[in-house]
Amino acid sequence: MTKQALSYIYALTAIFFWSTMSSAFKLTLGYIDYVHLLLFTSFFSIIILFIILIIQKKTNQLKQFTKKDFFSSSILGLLNPFLYYFILFKAYTLLKAQEAGTLNYSWPIVLVLLSIPLLKQKISIKSIGAIFVSFLGIIIISTEGNILSLQFTNLLGVGLAVGSAIFWALYWIFNLKDKRNEAPKLFLNFCFGFIYILITSLIITKLQFPSKEAMLGSIYIGFFEMGLTYFLWMKALSLSYNTAKVSNLVYLSPFMALIFIHFMVGERIMTTTIIGLIFIISGIVLQKYIDVPSGKKVS
Repeated sequence: MTKQALSYIYALTAIFFWSTMSSAFKLTLGYIDYVHLLLFTSFFSIIILFIILIIQKKTNQLKQFTKKDFFSSSILGLLNPFLYYFILFKAYTLLKAQEAGTLNYSWPIVLVLLSIPLLKQKISIKSIGAIFVSFLGIIIISTEGNILSLQFTNLLGVGLAVGSAIFWALYWIFNLKDKRNEAPKLFLNFCFGFIYILITSLIITKLQFPSKEAMLGSIYIGFFEMGLTYFLWMKALSLSYNTAKVSNLVYLSPFMALIFIHFMVGERIMTTTIIGLIFIISGIVLQKYIDVPSGKKVS
């Protein structure tokens, strides 16, 4: 088997798991509140990330981190997993899985806007047009097609789903500037994130041991959304002779996610969701081929 073929296998495996996440979030939230879900998924993600460190023989790199590195991880961990998933999971409790999951794909557009002040990026008229295309998709999904009336299905839920993209975009920008090795850096980020989540859960709720269904869902999300899948994707990119060929496969994920949502969650996929998603992805693709920094986040 060639490296390129192996790259596609890694990439498609990662995309498969990412495509199941909207369904996993929604189903697991039926057995556990969003605060506890984040607490347990973060815990299990730390376990899998540490196992990956051991396999890659990179645990010694943790000892080489400086005070500045720990401070950087404390900020990155605040953004992701803490704030990003805290807001996103709450959005899933208020919206249909197809709405929350699709609206979350607005993060590349937010990334473009934040890159202007933070990365000193210049934005062209074409880029503004691409952003408008994606924004129109967000409005179509949020209003279920009632664009002129602007009657949102759940304004708070829509705000949280789109707002979570702000924290992911900030995380991506600051992570881009942090040149540490990804595996130990991600592990330390999640350790800090878990501390923030634990403190928050102790303040706003009473700790409860999850049910079997909630535990299984938390393990699945922790392993495949926050841990292992990320490294499958990085492996795919490293093996591919042309990263663009692999990166473009990401656009399969939101459409695959709708299939899983329909059959696993039981939601009837609305025509407006599909149309809105097409607008969002079209704007992102247009942006990609104009002048935009790009990153990885598909769930």
